[in-house]
Amino acid sequence: MSVTIDITGLPRERIVFCPSPLAELGAALHALAEPAHHARLHAWTATTAAALKPELADRLHEADFMWRSTRSDFLLPAQPRATLAEELDDLDRMDDEKFVGSALEISCASRYSYGARSPLVDERMRRRALELATARGPRQSAFVERMLADPPGTRAWIRRLMEDCDEAFFADTWRRVRVQLSADARHKTELMRRKGLAEAVADASSAMVLEEDEAGSRIVVDKLVQGRTHAEGTGVTFLPTAFGWPHLFALHAPGWQPVIQYPVPARDLGGGAPVDTVKLRMEAVAHPMRMRLSRSLARGAYSTSELADTYGISAPEVSRHLAVMKKAGLITTQRRGRYVLHQLDVAVVARLGSDFLESVLR
Repeated sequence: MSVTIDITGLPRERIVFCPSPLAELGAALHALAEPAHHARLHAWTATTAAALKPELADRLHEADFMWRSTRSDFLLPAQPRATLAEELDDLDRMDDEKFVGSALEISCASRYSYGARSPLVDERMRRRALELATARGPRQSAFVERMLADPPGTRAWIRRLMEDCDEAFFADTWRRVRVQLSADARHKTELMRRKGLAEAVADASSAMVLEEDEAGSRIVVDKLVQGRTHAEGTGVTFLPTAFGWPHLFALHAPGWQPVIQYPVPARDLGGGAPVDTVKLRMEAVAHPMRMRLSRSLARGAYSTSELADTYGISAPEVSRHLAVMKKAGLITTQRRGRYVLHQLDVAVVARLGSDFLESVLR
């Protein structure tokens, strides 16, 4: 599964790497709402949450569906500005239908890729937004009702919330991370100029790749969702984030310029395994006999005949299980004389839990 962005014929100058204060604020708000996703940010989330005034904390809770389980598209600007105020000004110029539609993406909805109509003009989407908000609590439900009844007033409320967050904690945070993010964006831009887009994309995240063939060019983002969009006539914006790991966001809604928010520095984050590889490995270790074989293989190297004798099964059956484990990259093999010895790759197995978590949170 993946999100594919068709960039066939897109001039390279339309592909931009640039930090965004609004996108970083969105990532920081998500980290505050879901600190368990961001163990590396524990000190920051704990300190910041403890310092929040109760009134501001309550307002953040009221609107947290915009950044808790997913990220509202308006928090990922395609034309980043130097300051949060400038990006909020851009939001003010967005029409109500588009703003409300993006703000009320309350879940990772299956309708996302198909360009669902705004709840302001579609009664079915209005009911769905209210149902999803109600499931999250009475305050969230009341907030959505207010947004649907009074979009301009609620938009002004959201802007004030962002400005109050900036004053309370984000301005200082942005000063500390802006230099790192700007440096990363410059590095990716220079890498794209010198070595090509494929190198820049791969450097941004091991979960992204540029595919090129006779059918065209595509940026493919490895995620547990299926989506497709094109950048024809617009462009693609890459937003580096210091608060985003392990998430890799790919804005691909119809009618929006594609935006990818990637965590930095990628090489320090130890890029996780592809989703298909994680699935293959989990299926491999889930079988009862392969779990039993792993008990021996974790302790040393064994031949097929030794394992067959230990577990009372035939050598061909052992070979079939070992083939599954080898295909998943869970075992290593070495030849000693006329014997082939197999051993569990403990480092790979140890990473399986974190790889799974990164896959589902990506």
